[in-house]
Amino acid sequence: MRKISPKVQALIDNGDISYFFLIDLELNNNYYLTSLPQDVTFRGNVYTADGGLFEVDSPKFSTVIDREAYKIVIADLNDALMRDFAKGVIGKDITVRVGFLDANKQPLLDEEDVVSVYKGYVDSPVITNNWEEKLAVLEGTSPMADFDSVNVVYTSRNGMKQINKDDTTFDDMFEGVDVAMKWGKK
Repeated sequence: MRKISPKVQALIDNGDISYFFLIDLELNNNYYLTSLPQDVTFRGNVYTADGGLFEVDSPKFSTVIDREAYKIVIADLNDALMRDFAKGVIGKDITVRVGFLDANKQPLLDEEDVVSVYKGYVDSPVITNNWEEKLAVLEGTSPMADFDSVNVVYTSRNGMKQINKDDTTFDDMFEGVDVAMKWGKK
């Protein structure tokens, strides 16, 4: 169950809800982005407002274990994300938090006032360029994504050598070698 701080609960009770995103992208370089119009500091990191944050999926709450994808779109104006994608970012961490603005429209940045809405891994990064805008699209999946994975292992000498060249587990497969084994206690 999520805990809501008294400050945030008061905003909800008054019906005065304004929110913003804090996004951590721990790729080859770390990116800290916010949807606020000004930079803010949270947990010692400066979240930049001019990082090109373009679109963030709405938080989805699920009561079952699933492989729900989560999409973040960032304008890649200086090619930083394109260079990072080229180095490989699949499996890198993504964290998305939602913060709230108080009645004076100031961000509530105490740890208890910020809610984590997504934590997962980069699954399919793509750079799109239609000559009007260049966007970095990060699709993330949850740690539960591995439940869908299928891994194939060939039970042959060459199949095992692809995994570990020093492994001799399947060296005698398909060669008709007789093996005598003793079962039970001596």
